[in-house]
Amino acid sequence: MIKDENHTPMLGHGLSRRDFVEIASKAALFAAGTVALGSSCRTNKTEPPLKIGYLPITDATPLLIGHSQGFFEQEGLLVEKPVLMRGWPEVAEGFLAGNFNLVHLLIPIPIYMRYAQKHPIKVVAWNHMNGSALTVGFKSGIKRLEDIAGKQIAVPHWYSMHNIILQLCMRKYGIEPVVQDRNLPLKPNQTNLFVMKPPDMPTAMSSGSIDGYIVAEPFNAAGEVLAQGSIVRFTGDVFKNHPCCVAVMNERDLQAHPEWSQKVLNGLVKAQQWVIENRAQVPQILSKDGKGYLPLPAPVIERAMNKYDETSYGVAGTGAIRHPDWHVSRIGFQPYPYESTTREIVNLLKQTKVEGQVDFLQSLQAETVVRELFDYRLVKAAAEKIAVSSRESGPQMRSDASPPDPTSVGSTGVLWASAVPTCTESATMMSTTYAKPA
Repeated sequence: MIKDENHTPMLGHGLSRRDFVEIASKAALFAAGTVALGSSCRTNKTEPPLKIGYLPITDATPLLIGHSQGFFEQEGLLVEKPVLMRGWPEVAEGFLAGNFNLVHLLIPIPIYMRYAQKHPIKVVAWNHMNGSALTVGFKSGIKRLEDIAGKQIAVPHWYSMHNIILQLCMRKYGIEPVVQDRNLPLKPNQTNLFVMKPPDMPTAMSSGSIDGYIVAEPFNAAGEVLAQGSIVRFTGDVFKNHPCCVAVMNERDLQAHPEWSQKVLNGLVKAQQWVIENRAQVPQILSKDGKGYLPLPAPVIERAMNKYDETSYGVAGTGAIRHPDWHVSRIGFQPYPYESTTREIVNLLKQTKVEGQVDFLQSLQAETVVRELFDYRLVKAAAEKIAVSSRESGPQMRSDASPPDPTSVGSTGVLWASAVPTCTESATMMSTTYAKPA
């Protein structure tokens, strides 16, 4: 069931609030035996305070809305003010040092941290879907994604969906990724990739020191509005409803404080639902004109979250949207971590050029990541709580968005079925979940 996002708030792809509640109620079948949900509004002094670290991007929306709207406090948690960091290494290092116990990270980063660095990290939910793009400078001469051969393109981290999706597209067009000094010459079929902090990207592009960048919002919207840039491809138009950032906690905290951990997920899932229902309010809250979580004005955040039209971005525009029939949002929200998507991301990561420690990838099995890196209990229980507390009627099984039969969920991991990501850019995909390009 696809709904016009101008009329009904959507949960990523085609899910309204009612859909969310109906599907969430099914999670009750899988939450038996999980930890107590913890609904007390009184703070337990034996529990640690919730300390959130984040990058100033819309990927962090559920964490920030959970704080601004008091959803964590409603669960009885003591919550410190979220701390803004400028780069992914700083977020990860702060998390490992114990300065934060809830952060959002690009989904390949926890894979690296757990299997290359052996840290006890757990992914507890998807933070959002889509929400990123390839933006190019007006001096670059790039009109379409396939024009990036011979150019200098920044990525936010080697272990990022941005790097994975960009190189997925490059393989389609026969473009070789290289990592070298920016002053060295490139062959006609090569693109030089390098890491840059997201807040620095628009200025670097405007000055002409780089040709473009692929990154999360709102820095693509900022590139358009403030740096004369153009978006030539949305990542969600390449890999439909892909996860980008995930919510991450320490496995030791989950074991030592199970009730506290459940309260954290309750607040996070409530925040995602609130964003779906109140999407128009979110840009003002996040912006420097509102609560000041992000350092950009509300109109830029509004564009970053909601401007996704064919006139501007379709074939007659910049070409950033090539699959309008997908009916996706520029950014969507959906908390459940699909196992099938994790498998595909691990397989794609193995095909992606990255710098640094990479030996662990050769022996890494996707099933191991699905089984060990993710905790599914808490998000299911949080969804159950939302369904039980709602006044909506019980679920009606439908062919377009219903969860599978409960007995099959253990093998598929699919609860929010209509939002399962799809990729169309690779002709070598083996999974039936992913279609070959036209």
